[in-house]
Amino acid sequence: METLPISAESFKVGFIGAGKMAESIARGVVASGMLPQNRNSTAVHSNLNHRQVFESFGVNVFSSSEEVVKESDVVIFSVKPQVDRFVRVMPNTPAAVGEAASGNFSESLFVIYYYQMLTDDEHYVLRKIVMSLGTAATEEDGALVAKLFGSVGKMFKVDEKMFDAVTCLSGSGPAYIFLAIEALADGGVAAGLPRELALGLASQTVFGRATMVSKTGKHPGVLKDDVTSPGGTTIAGVHELEKGSWSCNNGEQNR
Repeated sequence: METLPISAESFKVGFIGAGKMAESIARGVVASGMLPQNRNSTAVHSNLNHRQVFESFGVNVFSSSEEVVKESDVVIFSVKPQVDRFVRVMPNTPAAVGEAASGNFSESLFVIYYYQMLTDDEHYVLRKIVMSLGTAATEEDGALVAKLFGSVGKMFKVDEKMFDAVTCLSGSGPAYIFLAIEALADGGVAAGLPRELALGLASQTVFGRATMVSKTGKHPGVLKDDVTSPGGTTIAGVHELEKGSWSCNNGEQNR
């Protein structure tokens, strides 16, 4: 079958599924200016609230998925795997987007695995996107997908064999960060701070340091040393953490 090229200047995007996943991507793409509202579409079969949500920011809403496919150059499956029958992308995915060309994942056109952050207005936005091209995908396909998703988040391209590790690190990682925030807040409460203040300080501390690692490109160990004075309370706390299973030196425990 001949593969026709997709125009990067005029392509239309359709979503199979009209839940939070599709909404977050569509909102981000529209807000970034990557695509005008009328070049996005989805299908709502019965849920009036979903129809109103998408129509509120200009997305075309059809009555069937067939209409979405006919009107779209790029189709994004944004459905829960337990609801619709699709090729498995990876285990335990909170959100996965892909287009399967056959029963073999390696032959899929492309697979996207992304992570969400809830904004103040309770909308989900993309922050990290991991892409793996299948054997049926061309470099032009990859460039188009990278341009589309790169407009709303940070894009990473990896080999399929790395997706299990991606799941372990970024899929499960948020739970560990939440535990760290909780532990920091508990420590603040133990030191006499009100719970709300301790939680606010802990979450902003993690947010600020994560931003610093991302923006500076420095190794976390270097940044840690920058804020650790000889004989101070910080290095004493680091020493206590490393006596447990916090440090990467305890590899087996961390796994």
